[in-house]
Amino acid sequence: MRVFMFEKPLGMRDTLPDVYKTKRALREAMMQEIETWGYSFIETPTLEYDETVGKASAILDQQLFKLLDREGHTLVLRPDMTAPIARLAASKLYEEGCPLRLAYAANVFRAQQREGGRPAEFEQVGVEYIGDGTMYADAEVISLMIFALKRAGLCDFTVTIGHIGYVDALFFDVLRQEQRVETLRRFLYEKNYVGYREHVKSLPLSSIDRDRLLRLLTLRGGEEVIAEAKTYATTEAEQRALDELEQLWTYVDQYGVTDMVKLDMSLVSHMSYYTGVLFEVYAKNVGFLLGNGGRYDELLAKFHRPSPATGFSVRLDRLMEAIGEQRRREKTTCIIFSQERFAEAYAKATEMRQKGENVVLQHVAGIQNMDPFTASFDDVVYVLGKRGKDER
Repeated sequence: MRVFMFEKPLGMRDTLPDVYKTKRALREAMMQEIETWGYSFIETPTLEYDETVGKASAILDQQLFKLLDREGHTLVLRPDMTAPIARLAASKLYEEGCPLRLAYAANVFRAQQREGGRPAEFEQVGVEYIGDGTMYADAEVISLMIFALKRAGLCDFTVTIGHIGYVDALFFDVLRQEQRVETLRRFLYEKNYVGYREHVKSLPLSSIDRDRLLRLLTLRGGEEVIAEAKTYATTEAEQRALDELEQLWTYVDQYGVTDMVKLDMSLVSHMSYYTGVLFEVYAKNVGFLLGNGGRYDELLAKFHRPSPATGFSVRLDRLMEAIGEQRRREKTTCIIFSQERFAEAYAKATEMRQKGENVVLQHVAGIQNMDPFTASFDDVVYVLGKRGKDER
């Protein structure tokens, strides 16, 4: 098969100037908000060992990019940031009893199927709060995500919160077998609620157990959902999960962000390491997931350093699509000068740049097609010929 010089590998994308500027602005806005909450940004290697980060990640094996190093070890391009940060925290940073707040802005890599049309490389901004097992920690990362998205310019969005412990407790109490539980989980993850209902109705269950499974889809809304779910809880694990959500709601309410939050007791995730509260964020009139997160108390144990942890990640490419025209492109001025007036043009450009304006300084002799070149700028100033009045 011939590879053409302008083709890119499946799922890889170029980022053009205007898109890059917008994405950088979103990244910097979120990073600034995250830093004000006391989180420290770190970087991890693009390549990790498959035996450590690859195995610890919740990303499917067929989505990993793998290669061999000179010693024959299998490496992976990092498929997410949670597992690499867990490795780093367990090996160098975390001291038991001392909560750790870390943050990142980094590209991750996930191989896509040929028919998918989805990016195989994309940038995430997120945080990991390690060492605190209280519901306050979950409330902090959820509230921080909301504040960071608002600072980036996203106005109309909703954070949906659930608890994987509640779903699993209900499913195992009724179904008993992992395979049967996994089937129902998949229906929920795919948001295939019609398929879920039909499958539940086909199971050999008592009418009471069937109603318990079907009622799960109705437990959505505000704080009242917790009280309603408690009236149907029959196991200690269900009750414990609901108590945690009740505590979480109290903290989120004190942060003043409950108008952006709703509960959905049927929420599950394909990320297998979540152990408690989990959440997703969607923007109005946008069908795709912008970001997600949750509690993963067992992940650091895979690096021989057990510790509770929670966090979130937001995809910048999807955030950029959701914001769309809400962000106005920064104005750029071009100063076109002739040789004899370079000093004057440079002084003018310097003065404008010091005021925070974007300025391109262009020698007139370097332009072959004036009209298409100048059309890309908001304003053009000509400093040409003998010294005199500038023309725009």
